Amino acid sequence: MELVPPSEQFKSSFLDAVREAQATGSGLGDTLNFDVADMERDFAAFLTHLRRFEPGQPLPGGFVHSEYLWLVDGGTYLGRASIRHTLNERLRESGGHIGYEVRPGARRQGHATRILAGSLRRARQLGIDSALVTCDADNTGSRRTIEKNGGVLEGQFVVPDHPNPILRFWVPTPT
Repeated sequence: MELVPPSEQFKSSFLDAVREAQATGSGLGDTLNFDVADMERDFAAFLTHLRRFEPGQPLPGGFVHSEYLWLVDGGTYLGRASIRHTLNERLRESGGHIGYEVRPGARRQGHATRILAGSLRRARQLGIDSALVTCDADNTGSRRTIEKNGGVLEGQFVVPDHPNPILRFWVPTPT
């Protein structure tokens, strides 16, 4: 298993994962709203869309440089990370440096822990000494994942326009 940049090589497996998330209603907002038919027609355009906030790209107001990495096993897409290179006010409140998601059929197998561990190594390469990682207060699986990676709870917070209280953790990045 490895974390890799999104690639055409994983198109079929990624699309299967999106369909799986949509069928179960279990995924992050963007995954649930992806148009699979559009992605099937022009996956290259979707990959370009994912890279729109990478360094070297112009940033629209309110956004920071970020990148996606996919956890794959051979040709199988298992999950993803989004790594924000800096924080703005909104990300300091909720979202943090790293977000991650595991496809529904691959959950409870340690993949989230792997994704976060690899993302923390990448964050260190970006000069981030301690990464902010957040989760909903009732998401015990995510909380355990963050704590397994050394996360130290800052506290529980209510965030405007978010339906649930969130937990904020600071996670040291490995040297």
